[in-house]
Amino acid sequence: QVQLVESGGGLVQPGGSLRLSCAGSGRTFISSAMGWFRQAPGKEREFVAAIDWNSTNLHYTDSVKGRFTISRDNAKSTVYLQMNSLKPEDTAVYSCAAAPSIERVISKPPLVNYWGKGTLVTVSS
Repeated sequence: QVQLVESGGGLVQPGGSLRLSCAGSGRTFISSAMGWFRQAPGKEREFVAAIDWNSTNLHYTDSVKGRFTISRDNAKSTVYLQMNSLKPEDTAVYSCAAAPSIERVISKPPLVNYWGKGTLVTVSS
């Protein structure tokens, strides 16, 4: 059993930055691949970024490459998403997820075992 809780969302101006955190609990967290997904109103949930258990493999969707960075601190059981140069089209509820492998996180559809409830990011002037 893995429980995931996101934080760090809020209102930010275009061009600004936010850092999201996903705090995990459970014995399997340290060996899990993690991912960030987002969903805007009326849109399908989309993959944003993924990281494997030891941070050796990272994947990003094309629309956030060069702007977002995923990282993790296993000693703190926390995964982060640093978001820079934010655009209005980044507005969405951002959720983190856990799976046995990064291949499952980036598969279509994603094959994840656990989801957090999400945190809202609004990019607006």
